[in-house]
Amino acid sequence: MIHRAVAAILASLAVAGCATGPQEQTAAASPEEAAVPPAAPLALVGATLIDGTGGPPVADAVVLVEGEWIACAGTADQCPVPADARRVDLSGRWLTPGIVDAHVHFSQTAWADARPDSIPVEPIYPFAETQAQLRTMPERFFRAYLCSGVTAVFDVGGFPWTWGLRESAEMNPLAPHVAASGPLISHVNPPQLALPAEREFIDLADAESGRAAVRYLAANRADAVKVWFIQPTPETRADIDARVAAVGDEANRYGLPLIVHATQLREAKVAVRAGARLLVHSVDDAPVDEEFIELLKANEVIYTPTLVVRSGYFRMYDAAISGLPTSPVDDPNRCVDRGTLEKIARSREVGYLLPPARRDSERYAAAKERSAVAHETMLVNLQRLHEAGVAIAMGTDAGNPLTVHGPSVYWEMEAMQAAGMPPGAVLRSATETGARAMGRDRDIGTVTAGKIADLVIVRADPLEDIAHMRQIESVVRAGVLHPVDSLRRGTDPSSATAARSSTTENRGSP
Repeated sequence: MIHRAVAAILASLAVAGCATGPQEQTAAASPEEAAVPPAAPLALVGATLIDGTGGPPVADAVVLVEGEWIACAGTADQCPVPADARRVDLSGRWLTPGIVDAHVHFSQTAWADARPDSIPVEPIYPFAETQAQLRTMPERFFRAYLCSGVTAVFDVGGFPWTWGLRESAEMNPLAPHVAASGPLISHVNPPQLALPAEREFIDLADAESGRAAVRYLAANRADAVKVWFIQPTPETRADIDARVAAVGDEANRYGLPLIVHATQLREAKVAVRAGARLLVHSVDDAPVDEEFIELLKANEVIYTPTLVVRSGYFRMYDAAISGLPTSPVDDPNRCVDRGTLEKIARSREVGYLLPPARRDSERYAAAKERSAVAHETMLVNLQRLHEAGVAIAMGTDAGNPLTVHGPSVYWEMEAMQAAGMPPGAVLRSATETGARAMGRDRDIGTVTAGKIADLVIVRADPLEDIAHMRQIESVVRAGVLHPVDSLRRGTDPSSATAARSSTTENRGSP
C-alpha cells in the first residue's frame, strides 16, 4: 500500500534523525518546491479524545495534523499549538479514529442484482451488466463510506478488478483506504456468480488447485487469501479439510494472511489449525468451547462476528414475497447513493422470480426460525469470546442484500453492544483491531503521532452508547476536514439504470 510504504520511510528517517542529532541533513528543495509554502498545521482543540488504544479518554484534547499525518495527540500541555496553526474548536465534541469495516465486498451492490443466487433477477438486471457498473463506478460506495465515518475497508472477496481499488482509493480524497483479497477460494462455487472472462470464485477442487490459487493471488499482490468454507458432508469432510489445510500452508509460504468464512464450530477449528488469522463470520451452530477459545488466543486470530447481514436477506425476501415495500434504509446521515436506494425499493416487485420453494410459507417460516436461533447463538458466542479476551474486529459484510455500504457499520456496532460488548470495546473493534485485521495498524486505527490523520468528530459520547457514532459532525480523511453535510449523497449516474426495466415491472407474480 502507498501509505504503508511512506510511513515506513518516514519511520526510518525519524530513527536516523534521532541517531544523527545535529548532523541530520535534508535534501535541498527544488526552486518549484521552495516557492510553495507548506500548509499551516491543523489544530483540533477542545474535544474529548478517544484514541482507539483502549486508554482513558482525554478531555480538552489537542490533535495536531501536519499534512496528512498526526503530529501530536494528547493534552494541551503535551501538544502546544503552533502560532501559525489553523485552529478548529471542537468543544463539546468527541474525537475518535476513523471507523474500519473489516468485511466488505465491492463486487456486491447491497441488492439481489449482485447476488442472483438469492433472487434470480437476471431477466431485469443481467449479472454481467451489474459487475460492469460496479467496476466503472465504485465512487458511490467510496463516498457512502466516508460520509458514514468509515475511513478504511477490507474487501475480503470479489472479482479481480477489486485489486485496483487499493490504489484508486488512496488517490481519491473522498474514499476510504482499501485492502483487497481478490477472488475467493472455495469448494462451493455458485454458477450464478460467474462471468466468462473473470473469476469471483476459484474452485478448490483439490489440494493442488488450492495451492495454485494462492500463487495466482500472490502474483497479483493480494492483501490476503480468502477461503469460503461451507460445511461439507460427513463423507467429504476429511478431503475438504485437507484442501483448506493446503491453502493455508501455501498462504503461509507466500506470507499472505488466511481469511476464512466458517460458520460451524468444527469448520472454524479446522480453519484456525490451517493457519487462519481472520474469521469473518460468527460460529452459529453451537456454543463455542474452551478448545476454540484457546485456539483463537494461541494463534492470535481476529474474530469478526458479522451479526446483521442475515437480516438483510430476510427483509428483501419479506418484501419480495409479500409485495409490500421494504422498510426505509436506516441511513441517519443520508449517505447511501440514489441508485442503491432505487434498487432496494424494487424488492417488492421481483417476488415472481423466486422459485416456488422459496415462496412456500411453511418452508420460509422454518428458515426464519432457524436463522433466529442461529442469531442468538452468535450473540452468546460473541459475549463469551469478548470476555475471554479474544481479539474482535467489526465487519458488516456490506454489499450483501440490504446491508448497504457505509451506514451498516452503525447497525453492526449496535448489535455488538447488544450482545454484551461495552461501547468502548466495540469502538476499539471498529478502529484499532479493524486496522490490524486489514494489515494497516502501523498507519491507521488509532489517534497517535505518526499515523495518518483519519478521524471522526461526533456530537455525543460513544463510550456512553455506541449509537452515538451516528451523530457525525465531520470526518477527517488524510488530514482534510470534511463536514458531513458536504459528503451526503447526490445523484448517482447509475440510478438511471434502475428505471431501465420499467417495461417488466408490471409483470406481476404468476
